[in-house]
This record gives sequence, structure tokens and C-alpha cells, in this order.
Amino acid sequence: MKKILDLISQEVMDAFEVCGYEASYGKTGISNRPDLCEYQCNGALAAAKRYKKAPIMIANDVVAVLKEKQVFADVAAVNPGFINMKVSGEFVAEYLLAMQADDNLSVDKAEQPKTIIIDYGGANVAKPLHVGHLRSAVIGESVKRICQFMGHRAIGDVHLGDWGLQMGLIITEVKHRQPELPYFDENFAGEYPEEAPFTISELEEIYPAASAKSKEDAAYREEALDATAKLQNGVRGYRALWQHILNVSIKDLKKNYGNLNVSFELWKKESDAQPYIPDMVAYLKEKGYAYEDQGALIVDVKEESDTKEVPPCIILKSDGAALYTTTDLATIIDRKKEYDPDEIIYCVDKRQEMHFVQVFRCARKTGLVSDKTALTFIGFGTMNGRDGKPFKTRSGGVMRLEYLLEDINEEMFRKITENHEVDPDEARETAKLVGLSAVKYGDLSNQASKDYIFDMERFTSFEGNSGPYILYTIVRIKSILNKYRASGKSVEQGHILAPANESEKALMLELVKFNSMMEQAYEEKAPHRICSFIYDLANEFNRFYHETRILGTEDEVQQRSWIELLDLTRRVLETSIDLLGFSAPERM
Repeated sequence: MKKILDLISQEVMDAFEVCGYEASYGKTGISNRPDLCEYQCNGALAAAKRYKKAPIMIANDVVAVLKEKQVFADVAAVNPGFINMKVSGEFVAEYLLAMQADDNLSVDKAEQPKTIIIDYGGANVAKPLHVGHLRSAVIGESVKRICQFMGHRAIGDVHLGDWGLQMGLIITEVKHRQPELPYFDENFAGEYPEEAPFTISELEEIYPAASAKSKEDAAYREEALDATAKLQNGVRGYRALWQHILNVSIKDLKKNYGNLNVSFELWKKESDAQPYIPDMVAYLKEKGYAYEDQGALIVDVKEESDTKEVPPCIILKSDGAALYTTTDLATIIDRKKEYDPDEIIYCVDKRQEMHFVQVFRCARKTGLVSDKTALTFIGFGTMNGRDGKPFKTRSGGVMRLEYLLEDINEEMFRKITENHEVDPDEARETAKLVGLSAVKYGDLSNQASKDYIFDMERFTSFEGNSGPYILYTIVRIKSILNKYRASGKSVEQGHILAPANESEKALMLELVKFNSMMEQAYEEKAPHRICSFIYDLANEFNRFYHETRILGTEDEVQQRSWIELLDLTRRVLETSIDLLGFSAPERM
């Protein structure tokens, strides 16, 4: 479906052409002075020089043509040459009728769908999710949903950290605590136990204990390094224990990501990239891309246009060990082989930008990825406390993500039950939905690259620019629709009339922006565009609601039109919040 702004622009461009001027001067935009007009064209100002004519004269010529068109309710030429327009209510109503009948709410799906992989997890196994994992999960999930809504094959990959010294540390600590386990018996030839020798709680305590020991005890660290090497070289018992670590961790991670309403199509791990590394290293050497420098294997990735130093990409350290760079390059090979993606998006802390500059350049320079595949970095800022520093617990530690969600849910439960008699179980479920909206909207309403303050009071407020306010608006609409149905009437389609008042027209003009907003949100990979749109839409609905007796009118034809407009508003709002990764309750 064409965007309403394109339809209006076409009318103005045609008018410029009829008057003998270049059509391109008729490009039209939304007015930044809604008190004066709804749309504005400044083309006459630009055309004046070419046609050696006063801009107001050109504007007057064009306005004379536009006044004959049924699209416009009011058109005026304003000094020094602006063309101010208000569209007719009938034109907007017709557009909304087409939008109402469209399952995609006026958004055109991609004609040539892309395969897009989004890397947005990055959690380490054997460690709990903490607040530092929030932004990657929340932003990545929304970007994936936006891509899918636009018709693309979007695949989310958690990309777990499961390789390296942390695994050796855990294995070593388990060995010290339970040396009798069969995993450490080199002569054991039987089947290893199906049940892990630790719970998730024990596992989350084992790693920090082992990490602390390794910093104080050199012999312990050497033992952990040896365990890491044995694991990576395929020692049977160590591989079996590593598999237990994965199974226990992934089960817990799925539960915690599930509480965030975040899911992944792929649960790939760093270890999945390891088989590609030997051949990749051999290829880089053979083609002359990689060379040794002080024992390390590196690839130069700096370019003449660089304004700051871009260090070489280290493929292997001097001791032959691989790095994150190595794994990320090998992962690109894996993804290319398995999915041949048109784009790979990395949703990662912006402080890792240089790492990805190196990886992307190395992949391109060495031909590991072709020009067909776009490599995109979405670098996000830090979630900070009210002191402006990275969010911490009251004791100064890094807060577990599940504890943050519990705190938010408790606050929402308190607010929901404060002045209402409600069923406690229903209130708990509602609090979860509203609490999730508070966390996700609070994060996503900010431009991803910017740091933001996590403000519990503001994020959980039912007023202002917050998730609970958006949900409250949706629930209000649902309540009106339910009351309308309870009176024996049904909510239908195809009967939206021209607006009866200014607040209704303002609501309509907000709704018609949905497809252009979605296109922008997709192109920029920017969920905050959706947040900004639904906040404005909610405000316009609430103004219309307070100024209009929707259920109180005796004019049934007008009432039916308003009900359909409300239902369309609900559909747009619920579609939008689903793209942000949360949903609305039936009542609050």
C-alpha cells in the first residue's frame, strides 16, 4: 500500500507539472507547525532561482490547481512561498478503510525477502544472566521481529560463550570437589551418568570460586589451562562433563530469556565454530593475508582513509591460542555455509565497536564473506543507575537479570492492587505483563547507541512516556469494545467515516503514519521509532476519547465508525508492542 505522504506528494508534483514547473519541486512533507497546516511543500522556494520568478508567484500557481483536487480540504500559499495543506477528512477515511482491510495494516512486505541472522545473546554458560545482558536481548529480539514483520527470514542466534579457560576452571574445581567422578578416570570405558553432578545453583557458585582461586594460586591456574587443553583436544571425560555444563546452563538460560519474552532460532555456541578454525588459518596463510608478527598470526586491516588507528586483526596468539576474533571469523564461515545470509547483524555493547571493525574488515579483505552479505553492527549504550554509573545492586554488585524483573513485577503488583479489589493470581499475571512492558519500553524508547538511566519510578508509571501507559491505553480501548459488544452489537469493518471533530482527525492522521514509520524502523534497525510512534498515537487516542462521547452518542452510524476506528487503533498498537516484544493484558 502506498504511503499517504507519497500520495499527497504525487498530487502536488502533478500540480507543479501542470503549471509548467519540474515535478520534483512538489515533494511534500509533514508540517512541523500542526497549528497552521498538516502538510507543507517548500518547492516553490527552490524553483524560484531556476524559473526566475518570485516563489510566492510559483506557490500561487500551484495552489490554484490543488484547490480543485478533492484530496485537500484547505490549501494556501504563504509568504515567502510555502504551500500549506490540510487534507480532506474523506481522503483520510478512505485511506484508513484500505488499511483496515489489509492484514499487514498498510505495510508492504519485502518483494525479495532476505535471510538475516541476528546475533544478540552472547551469554556465557555456567553464569547467570545479569543486567548487562538486558540490552542485547531486548534490542536484538525487537530488531528480529521488525525484520520478520517486513517479510524477511530473520534468524536469531544466542551465540553462547562455552569455550576457553572458563570451562577449564569449572572442570578443575569440580575435580577438586569430587575427584571420584568417572569423568576424571582415564581408564573409565563405560557410559557416563545421564544426570549432571551439579545443579545450576551449584554451577553458578563453582565458576566464581574457581576464578578467584586461579588468581591466587598459579598451580591451580596451570591445572585449569591443562583442563582447557584436554577439553579442546577431545578428552572423553572432559567432553562429557562439558556437555553437562551446557545442558544445565542452557535449560536455565531458556527459562530466563523466556521470562523476557526473548527467543532464539539458533542456540549456537563458540565451540560450533572451532572445527572451521584450522582450515581458515591455513587459508589465510596460503593466500598471504596472514603473517607472523612477534609470534602472533595477524592480518592488517587498516585503510588509508582511517582517521584513527585500527590495529591489525590477531588470528592466533603467540602460543597458538585462538581469540574472540578467531571465533567470530570462523562463525561467519559457519553462517555462510549453513544459511548464506544476505545480512548478519551484531547487537553488542558499543564499546566492542573496534573489535567488530577489525572482524568485518578482515572477513571482507580475505574473502571469507562476499559483498552480497552485509555486516551490520548495532552498538548499544550502557544501562545506568540514577547515579549515572552502570546499574548495580545496593551492595554494589552486578544485579542478576531475574532479580531485576522480580523487583519490577513486585512494584507493578503493588500499584495494581493498591486501590483495587482484584484477584491476587490475576494481579500477579497482569503485573508480569505490565512489568515486562516497563522494562522493555524503558529500554527500547531510547536510541540504542545512547546510555540511559534505569528509573524504576518513571518506567513503572501509568502516565507519561512509559510501557504501562501504552498498555493502559490498549486496555482502555479493549474495555470500550467489550462494552459495545455487550450491548449486542458486533465490531465490523468497512464503515469508517470522515472525522467528526479535530481530535478524531488528529488520531486518524497519526494512524496513517504506521507504514512509513515501519519502513524507517526497519531501515535504521531502530525500535525506538516504534516507541515514539505509539506514544504519539496513544496520546492522540486519549485526547479523542476524553473529547468524544463514543458509547454515549445516539447516532448509531457515527458510533459504528468510531468503534471501527478504535479497533484499528488497537490493532496498530498491539502489532507495535508485539514488535517490541511484549503484550497487553485484557484488563488492568
